[in-house]
Amino acid sequence: MKSKSMEEHRKQSPSNIKIGVITLSDSKYKDNLQSKQTDISGKIIIDAVENKYELVSYIIIPDDSKLLLSHVINIIENQKTDVIITTGGTGIGSRDITIETFKPIFDKELMGFGEIFRYETYKELGTGALLTRATAGVYKKTLIFSLPGSPNAVKLGLKIILPDLSHLVKHLKE
Repeated sequence: MKSKSMEEHRKQSPSNIKIGVITLSDSKYKDNLQSKQTDISGKIIIDAVENKYELVSYIIIPDDSKLLLSHVINIIENQKTDVIITTGGTGIGSRDITIETFKPIFDKELMGFGEIFRYETYKELGTGALLTRATAGVYKKTLIFSLPGSPNAVKLGLKIILPDLSHLVKHLKE
């Protein structure tokens, strides 16, 4: 069932959305010379967003909480970014720091994103979905989506994010 008000909001949503992409990967960061060429998940995000939105930043960093937060603040303040999409660092390993970095700074958490992501993952992988901690939230009037590093997980996350991204940005700017 479609909502009339949601359809109206979609029509009034902005089309000029600025997006930053951050890949968190110790191994890709170490292989800096070729990392952007081998960053499949980052490339999937970039290819998907450049079709409709403005890519203002793309960086590969190691799994480091202070560095992640520093880059997020830099992208928000200097690029006037509306949305940041990260890939990597969402698992349960000792180096996976993305969620622990973002949860304390979120002004608002979009719990539905993680719930839908895990549900869709469960439909594909079964109980392996328990390993994902994908999340989303708002920080300094910027939407942040944290996706796992797997290319298939990134594709799934984008299927959830992109159809309503401009609608989300519209509400964020109100």
